[in-house]
Amino acid sequence: MKKNEIKAVVVLSGGQDSAICLTLAIKKYGASAVAAITFEYSQRHAIETKYASNLVKRFNIAEHKIIALDFYKELTTNALMTPGEKITRKKNAKCPSTVVEGRNAFFLLAAAVWAKHLGAKVIYTGVSEADFSGYPDCRNDFIKALQKSMRLALDWPIKIETPFMYKTKAEEWALADKLGILDLVKNETVTCYNGIPGEGCKKCPACKLRNRGLKEFEKSRSLTLKVPRGRG
Repeated sequence: MKKNEIKAVVVLSGGQDSAICLTLAIKKYGASAVAAITFEYSQRHAIETKYASNLVKRFNIAEHKIIALDFYKELTTNALMTPGEKITRKKNAKCPSTVVEGRNAFFLLAAAVWAKHLGAKVIYTGVSEADFSGYPDCRNDFIKALQKSMRLALDWPIKIETPFMYKTKAEEWALADKLGILDLVKNETVTCYNGIPGEGCKKCPACKLRNRGLKEFEKSRSLTLKVPRGRG
């Protein structure tokens, strides 16, 4: 792949958000101009890496890089990186025990370095502060600050695209439907913190957000599709 042929790098976890981000990037730039980067950081749902690779093959994008962040477990502990540990949320806590401190900062900086190497100026990430678990590195203030810092650090006009920053999960499902990937996102992604594909374990915070959004979308779509009966 020649430098400057890649236009966008997608942070691809293999979950609902990143799968839709990948589709949006492909729709705008074409599969041959899109690359994806996936991270292994001792997450208990590491199976998501396999699903990310499956998405890459399905869409036949230009390049996929899997990065091992083996050092992460030396820096912090949390339920997401500790198999078998109960996922909890302490009283008055801003987020559940699955928060991985600074994860998106590491991910996006690595993606930006690789993007510059490829000649790309755009990074897609599926973070949102509209319908999330309270993680501080999903907020728009953080994304804007990091983008400014990375531009200074790399001397490169990198732009972080966050198409879901102010969208609910229900709105994401509606977008997946519009893009023609509703069934793919339903069945071929892993959002569950326990590594169960599709609707997941139905108990962890990620599953609750995903499935609640799906129900809201399906209810809204059902109401839209209803046709009033004539009085004939």
